[in-house]
Amino acid sequence: MPEQRGRTHHRNRVTSTFSDEIGAMLEGELSDPRIAPCHVTDVVLAPGGKSARVFVAVQGTDAEEDETLAALMTARAFIRASLRERMGVRHVPDLTFAIDRSAKMTGRMEELLGRAKKREQKLAALAAKPASEPTPEPAVKS
Repeated sequence: MPEQRGRTHHRNRVTSTFSDEIGAMLEGELSDPRIAPCHVTDVVLAPGGKSARVFVAVQGTDAEEDETLAALMTARAFIRASLRERMGVRHVPDLTFAIDRSAKMTGRMEELLGRAKKREQKLAALAAKPASEPTPEPAVKS
C-alpha cells in the first residue's frame, strides 16, 4: 500500500527543518574546536521516525573529516536537546552523522570522464589520419 500523501509531506517538512536547524548549529553554535567548516547536505529519516542519519560535507582533509565526525557524534545529545527545544516537539529521533563524500566523488568521476574523452578524441584523430601519407623509415646504418 503506498504511503499517504500527508505523511510524506510531514516527513519532508521534518527532514527540511532538521537540515536547517542542524546547519544553523554547525555555523556557529557548536564551539567544539574539532568541528571543521561543514554543512548539512541531506537528512534521511527512518520509516518509523525513530532515527535519522545526517549527512555532512566537510571542507578539509580526511583527518579533519574524522575529527569533525567524532565531535558531532559527541555533541549529538546536545543537538537533540536543542532540536527538541527549538521545534517544540516531544520526540526527536536518534541522530547519527555520516560524512558525505559525493562532491569529491563527483569531481573524481568528472576527471576520469575527461580523460576517457581525450583518449577517444586522440584515437579518432589517429584513425582519421590518411593512410596514404608515407611514414618516415628509420635510417639504416651499415
